[in-house]
Formats: sequence, C-alpha cells, structure tokens
Amino acid sequence: MRKVAVIGMGHVGATVAYTLFTHGIVDELVLLDKNEKKSTAEYNDLRDTLARNNYYVDVEANNWDELKDTDIIVTSFGDIAATVKTGDRFGEFDINAANAKEVGQKIKDSGFKGILINISNPCDAISTILQETTGLSKKQVFGTGTFLDTARMQRIVAEELDEDPRNVQGFVLGEHGASQFTAWSTVSVNGKKATELFDEEKLEELSAQPNKNSMKVAFGKGYTSYAVATCAVRLVQAVFSNARLFAPTSVYLPEVETYIGYPAIIGQDGVEKVIKLELTEQEEKQLHDSADIIKKHIAQLK
Repeated sequence: MRKVAVIGMGHVGATVAYTLFTHGIVDELVLLDKNEKKSTAEYNDLRDTLARNNYYVDVEANNWDELKDTDIIVTSFGDIAATVKTGDRFGEFDINAANAKEVGQKIKDSGFKGILINISNPCDAISTILQETTGLSKKQVFGTGTFLDTARMQRIVAEELDEDPRNVQGFVLGEHGASQFTAWSTVSVNGKKATELFDEEKLEELSAQPNKNSMKVAFGKGYTSYAVATCAVRLVQAVFSNARLFAPTSVYLPEVETYIGYPAIIGQDGVEKVIKLELTEQEEKQLHDSADIIKKHIAQLK
C-alpha cells in the first residue's frame, strides 16, 4: 500500500494532494495542517469525488499518528504572501523555520521512518531544519529545490528554439531563490550545447528568466502551485517506482556543507547518490557563493 502524507494544506499542498488522489499514485492519503478546519475541508472535498474518481483512495485527516507507517511525507507549509511581497523566498524564512521545527518534532514523535520531500521555502534552509529536527538521514530528506527552476529554464530555452522542453537537458543549480544560476556548461538541446546555440549576451538574458517568470506567476495569482506541485509528485513517483531519477533537487552536498540545488539519483531510499558535475570555474564560484547565502541564514537560528 502506497501511503503519502501532505503537511500544509495551502494552494501547493492541496494541489499535490489532488494530483496524487486523481492520478492513482497513492492508496492512502493523509492531510495535515495547523488549521484543522482547512484540512478537514480538503478531506471532505476529496471524499466527495470518490464516486467519480478513477481510483479509490483512503483519505485521512488531522491524525499525526498516521505518520508512523506512512511511506512518504510531503511538507508544504508556509506563507507565500511573504515571498510575493518581498520577491525573495527568504521572506518566508522566519515563519517557516519555526514551522519546520514544530512539524519536524511531530514527525519525529510519530515514529516516521520513510522519505521526506520538502517544498516549503526557502527550500534548502527548511530542508536542513527538517532533517536536523526529525533525525532522519540526509538520504531520507530532500527538497524540490531547483527541480522546478530547471523546468522553468527548459521551458524558456525550448520556447526560444521552438522545441519541446523535454528535449532540453541541463541544470539550474544553487539556492532555490535569488542566487540560483543556470549552469550553461551542462545545458544542451537535442545534443547541441547551449553555448553553441546562443551568444553570451543571450545566455545572460535567458538566465534571468526563470526567477522573473516565477514572480510573474506569484504576483498574478498571489501564489504558485501547479509547477512546483508537479515537481513534488514526480519525485514521489520516483521513490515509489525506484526510478533512480536523475534530477536536480535540494540535497545535502558535502562539498559546500549545506542542502542546495544539485543533481542526484532519486530512488526508493530517497537520495541514492549525488552526481558530481564538471562545472566551469565561474559556475563553481556561483555554487559556493549561493551556498554561503543559505548557510548564513541558517546560522541566524543557532
């Protein structure tokens, strides 16, 4: 039986839950939120679809004891309004750092032993706090990180070339936030390097687009939901199917001593392996500079 708990029933958490429910990805779904009225409402809304849904899913709500035998937890708590207001994902840091400690302790107390996938922002810092608070291994805890930003980059490059975004390979690395960067040395389209397809000025222009596009969505809707929820669901599927998915997620990278967006193999045990990239000297510097920003914020809590 495939059992997933979603903690945080805001726009993102509700979208994750709905997607898992309607796509036959889970057999059991647990909905948790500090606001039990909200999680109860989502529970009832999903239960009302059972007579029309293509799959039967056992849904539970507001019972933290259910985490003990849960396979995967997706954390999606937070206050997106803080990010929208500041344009900075660290706008949610203070409130989500406290949330992560509270939620992490509840997860630990439940006896949970599975895989934890974090969406909550700032993703890398919150993944760090959740790993430390739950006591789970660094393999068991990872975040969506730059999996989303990479998808945004793939879209932008593909649209520029009138291509399918799935034909674009490569990575956005670093913080899931302002200091992220596209590692153009890793990017190719149908086997041809991006550095051959675009000049330096164009690459700089394209590099700025993922963050700009995310803010367009956030300012227009008041939040983002579909894209990041899709990333989280894809990672849930990778764990359940032991897909050994090669993807940039928020993982602990010993080289920079923090969680950060970097490619890894995701399978049934979580982070199976972090894959070392051959980056340019400039890209290595950007990675370390981004890591320093993440660590600086985490250090404020200690």
